[in-house]
Amino acid sequence: MTTTPAPEASAGVLRTAYQKSVAEYWNNEKDPVNLRLGDVDGLYHHHYGLGDYDPSVLEGPEETRDARIIEELHRLESAQADVLLDHLGPIAPDQRVLDAGCGRGGTSIMANARFGCRADGVSISRKQVDFANEQARKRGVDDKVRYHFANMLDTGLPTGAFQGIWNNESTMYVDLFELFAEHARQLAYGGRYVTITGCSNDVTGLRSKAVSRIDEHYTCNIHPRSTYFKAMAANGLVPINVVDLTAATIPYWELRAQSSLATGVEDPFLTAYKEGSFHYLLIAADRI
Repeated sequence: MTTTPAPEASAGVLRTAYQKSVAEYWNNEKDPVNLRLGDVDGLYHHHYGLGDYDPSVLEGPEETRDARIIEELHRLESAQADVLLDHLGPIAPDQRVLDAGCGRGGTSIMANARFGCRADGVSISRKQVDFANEQARKRGVDDKVRYHFANMLDTGLPTGAFQGIWNNESTMYVDLFELFAEHARQLAYGGRYVTITGCSNDVTGLRSKAVSRIDEHYTCNIHPRSTYFKAMAANGLVPINVVDLTAATIPYWELRAQSSLATGVEDPFLTAYKEGSFHYLLIAADRI
């Protein structure tokens, strides 16, 4: 059973007009590109995919072509989550991880399945949180996987309690210096932070019409690549691995553009990636 938060609870989480607009966007979001992919196996993601797609999905009977594409897009987005989890390092079953900006919660469920650990997720979208908790309940993992209506800049979760924290395509909604200060507070010393994100090329990205169209589509503010490293350095997070995933994500976008789920943002993404104004980056950093 879901409950609507009291007005004062929402006010404590949603502290600015921009945060309220972002929460409203995701509370109202029912995009098939997220929901129909999650319907494949009950893992609902809010991120893109990695790796080459199987070209055979474009062949065969026309009446099942779109279903094949949807299954393949979902395979690629789950592969992306696996790459993120690969970079968290070893997580013991008695340790705890945090998905900051968890969406509908798919990556947290994957983390629990892989490590046996407790996984928490936070989102400023009450509807996403309720949806994610219901998925955890259906899978029988709600004793270890829990989602919270909370602001990732000030979660209220314990200090030093987490061995791993990640943002999967959610950093573009917040100030990075504030975000990494909160992550550094929550991470145990020696803990690992991982983000996969789109970021603009410092030289050309701010002048890119394609990057501006992505910002507008998602009501977000894409950060320059350099800001990630400045904000990490300011908060005791030391990058140990930086991986440019741009080439690996382009096939996902090329396949998505050929599906019934295309939203119109596929062309800006492909243009921005191919012109070099936009990068798809993984950064893993240790808390020192």
